[in-house]
Order: sequence, then structure tokens, then C-alpha cells
Amino acid sequence: MTILATQKLNNFFSKYKKYSFKKGEVILRGGDAPQGVYFIGKGYVRDYSVSKDGEELTLIVFKPEDFFPMQWVFNDRISQHYFNAMSAVELWRCPKEDFINFIEENPEIFFELTSHITLRLGGIMQRMEYLAFGNAYEKVASILMICAERFGEKKGKQVFIPFSLTHKDLAMFIGMTRETVSIEVKKLERKGIIGYKRHLIIVKNVKKLQLASLIDDSDNSEE
Repeated sequence: MTILATQKLNNFFSKYKKYSFKKGEVILRGGDAPQGVYFIGKGYVRDYSVSKDGEELTLIVFKPEDFFPMQWVFNDRISQHYFNAMSAVELWRCPKEDFINFIEENPEIFFELTSHITLRLGGIMQRMEYLAFGNAYEKVASILMICAERFGEKKGKQVFIPFSLTHKDLAMFIGMTRETVSIEVKKLERKGIIGYKRHLIIVKNVKKLQLASLIDDSDNSEE
């Protein structure tokens, strides 16, 4: 998103009430009618579905300057997905009508948001491919590579993923058991490809992680 679009969005949402959530708190429950459009100022929000057996599958992770729930904003459909805080989160909430008026009056913002949503859809389709192909090791490497590309903070040759990702969290991204994910993560650790610092995952060797994954140089990350 361009700097100008980001500034306009921040200026628009800053007129409304700011809300804070602790890590793990549910922001919006599946099936509940949203009280407005949420715009993230700080932190990371997980969009996930829950099966009849109570199993969770993470669909999207929203980062600062993202907004949700998109389905409700543009199609007036109440989502069955849950949204919770993956870290401490600060966000603004504005009435849907105000947001629609804002993007109608600022077509360049609408274009930026449409482009953003299209890239996000491409990222979801990419993950669906990884769920269908490859072995457990490749799937775990792939989701770590996606997180490093989308959220990672470079420090020298290493990349830090700036929020805690447990083995259970990773399992919910790729539809595997926590036990299987733990085995594959340990393999990556033993090879010196990833490590941990203060409960945060560090990608020590990005090239080796990419080679271990299903991602090649021509793939686009989930923006």
C-alpha cells in the first residue's frame, strides 16, 4: 500500500474510538454481527475457522494497517470465522456506512484495498496448494517461509518473526497435528535453519528454508 493511502486510512480511522486487546482475546466471534469495520494500528490478528470437532484452521493473519471483516464490508455477509489477538493489539472501529462513504469519496484508496485483497486471496490459494502437495517437512518449511516473507524483520542475514508462533499455531495454519509439526520443526532446528530467541522464531538461513519448502523464487508472498 502506498504511503499516501496509508496516511489517509490512518487519518480517517483515528477519528474513531481505539480498542485494545490482550494476546489470546477474541475480537469477533463467528456468526456475530460486527459492530463496525476494524483497522489495526498495532499487533496481529488471526482469522480462523472452527470445525464441529473443535479443531481450528488459521486462514489469514492480519497485520498493522489491515482491516476486517472484508466479507461483511463488501458483501454484507456475516462471517462464521473467529478473529482473535495473536499479540497485544490496538485497533480502531468505525461504522460500516462511514467506511463505505470514505472509499467512495477516495477511489484511489478503494483501488489500493482491492489490490491488497487480491494479493491476500493469492496467498490463501498458495497455501491451499501446500496443503495438497508435499510432505510434512515441506509444509512446515513453507508456512515458516510465508511468515518470514510477510511479517519478518531482517536483522543482518537472519529474519525474526515478530510474534510468538507455537507448534500448535503452526499446526493450525497447515491442518496438521501439533505432534507432527513439532517433529518437523526440530528437524529444521537441528539443521541450523531456524532457531528461537525469547519465544520468537528466527530464520537463520532463509535460502535453506526456501529450498526445504515448496516455494520457489517466482512465488509471490502473501502480502
